[in-house]
Amino acid sequence: MPRSARIVLPHTPHHIVQRGHNRQAVFTSDDDYNYYLENLTVFKQEFGCGIYAYCLMTNHVHLIVDPGRSPGSLALLMKRVAGRQTRYINKREERSGSLWEGRYKSSIISAQEYLPACCRYIELNPLRAGMVTDPAQYQWSSYGAKVYGRRDTVVDLPQFYLSLGDTEQERQTAYKKYVFGTVPEHEIKLIREAVQRGQLTGTDRFRGEIEKKLGIRLSNKKQGRPGRKK
Repeated sequence: MPRSARIVLPHTPHHIVQRGHNRQAVFTSDDDYNYYLENLTVFKQEFGCGIYAYCLMTNHVHLIVDPGRSPGSLALLMKRVAGRQTRYINKREERSGSLWEGRYKSSIISAQEYLPACCRYIELNPLRAGMVTDPAQYQWSSYGAKVYGRRDTVVDLPQFYLSLGDTEQERQTAYKKYVFGTVPEHEIKLIREAVQRGQLTGTDRFRGEIEKKLGIRLSNKKQGRPGRKK
């Protein structure tokens, strides 16, 4: 059965998840994580993409990628980064074969309604997994750049973040408060299911706007707004 065409929109954030083959570990050392992030920086610049959030877990990655003006840039970015990581690991371990589990999964995000929630969802992954007690303790995510001003060449700060305050300190404080606010369970479920099913992360109104713009029908379970920011 042929694969369904992936829908990618220009100047729009997309939640990306890519897992290791058979859910095996992709990153086993600091060098592995650093190599992935170095290539993510190189190719996002080459293809004109923006990275609004990321979290590298042991056997999978979460990214929020804006392809910029060219929708094809998203696939090129993922292909180049994944390919380099595969060659790097295979050469080191003297092995061959796939490092990744088939195609990456993606979900178009309504920036106005769900981009903050998706960033929070991604950056809280290590906390939900019981790996840390504070997301700031996890080195391989975009959280530190947003809350502590950690230098991070991967991260492009989204407009919603820049509007949180007039100064860097105000933005950091406001974002930390938001991340540690109450996260509605339905918000987690919505974001998780949307990316797993390749559906839109947004409301029915957002889906209607996209359908009108593309001239196609999109399937999505009924979704509501995310919980109010605390």
